[in-house]
Formats: sequence, structure tokens, C-alpha cells
Amino acid sequence: MKFSLCIGAYPGEDEVYHLEKVKALGFQGLEYYAWWQLDDLKRTARAQERIGVGIIATCTPFISLVDESLRGDYLDGIARTIEACKTLGTRSIISQTGNELEGVARDIQQRTMVETLKRAAPLLEAADIVLELEPLNGLVDHKGHYLQRSDEGAEIVDKVGSSHVKLVFDVYHQQITEGNVIRNATAYRHRINHYHIADNPGRHQPGTGELNYVNILKAIKETGFEGYVGLECGFTIDTDEAVEQFHEEVIARIG
Repeated sequence: MKFSLCIGAYPGEDEVYHLEKVKALGFQGLEYYAWWQLDDLKRTARAQERIGVGIIATCTPFISLVDESLRGDYLDGIARTIEACKTLGTRSIISQTGNELEGVARDIQQRTMVETLKRAAPLLEAADIVLELEPLNGLVDHKGHYLQRSDEGAEIVDKVGSSHVKLVFDVYHQQITEGNVIRNATAYRHRINHYHIADNPGRHQPGTGELNYVNILKAIKETGFEGYVGLECGFTIDTDEAVEQFHEEVIARIG
């Protein structure tokens, strides 16, 4: 199991500053969501090589997956994101699904999504990059988002049928949406490429809310998971201090 920090952990600082902090704090990667906001991808790639850690996940442009009329735009965004990932050495692309369309049956929207992802899959497979669908909660943060439940996410992944289309399981979102976190985080392990963590309520660092991250991460680790867990949260104290606490109070106790 490896750990990543997310851009914004140090407000106002750029990706190079974050990469240097990732290295100094003993994490293994950075998540930078909007690659198109980077000034110079090659400059970032050089900084990664110098520092010794890199961007492990980014996003594709936020284009609806459930709107068939936007399929071409979505696939174009995937193609451009893959090229950016090649420059950066990034192996994962996070995708949201967009909001549910009014007046269109959910099963039709799901079929649209699956077909678009099937068309994206050969591009991802050729580049050996994994696309990660992210269920988001609709109660607090993303009202109307189409994909919210982990079981439906797993169903979509199975229908696409590609080893390069999986899920990112965000524990914060799934605690709000469905609870039952350990059971779902482990039951769908083979459809999950990556985890995000934050406490609830508040979406702050682990230890500030109701979630027992020692038990959650221990259960995930026991499945044999060797990928990334991203600390995607706000911080109620100094970021360096919060990460050190996370090392001491969580990582050191999961074995």
C-alpha cells in the first residue's frame, strides 16, 4: 500500500512545491487533478525526475458520460489526457460521470456510459493507463451526480469488461452515500484501482471524525492491495503536522 497527497494540501503552492513535500513527508506520489492547468508538462516531468516522486493520478476534462451527444467530446478529452499522462508518467486517470439527465431513464444513461467507456478502453489499454470512475455523494457535495453507489460502479466496470477501466473508491463519499465502508471497500477490491480518504463529517484529515481509518486501511491492506491511497482532505491544523500525525496514528498501526 502506497500513499499520495493531493494538490491543494498546501494552498497557493504549485505542483513542484507539493512534489517536494510529498518526498519530504514520506509519501509516494501526488494527485494533480487538472493537468491542463500545468504551465509546462515537460517542466513538471523534469521536476518529478529530480525530486524522485511524481503525479500518480490526474483527471480527464469534466464532460458528462451519460449524455450521448457529448460522447465525442469525452473521448477527445480522454485522448488528450492520455497524451499528457505519457509526458508525466502518470498511470491513472480519474473520471466523474456527470449529473443524471432529467427525463432520461437511468438504465439508458448507464448504457450510454458503458458504450462510451468501451470505446475509450482500447486507447487506455494501448497506453497501459487505467481510467477510474469515481462515485460521489449526492447528499452533501455533489447533488444530482449520476454515479453514487459502489455496487453500481462495480456493475458498470463489469459491463465495460476492460482491465483498464476500474473505480476509485472514496471512503468519505461512500460513508455518506451508503456506509458499510469496510465491506464495500473490500468486496469490490478487484474493481478498485485506487482509494481516497478523508474523515466525515467535514472532509478533513483522518482522526477528526467518525471513521476508524486504522481498521479501514488494515482491512484494505489485508486484501493484498498494493496501490495508492490518496489523502484527499482539508486540514484543520498545519499540513505537515497533520501528515506526521497520520504516519504515527494510522500508517504505523496498520502493519
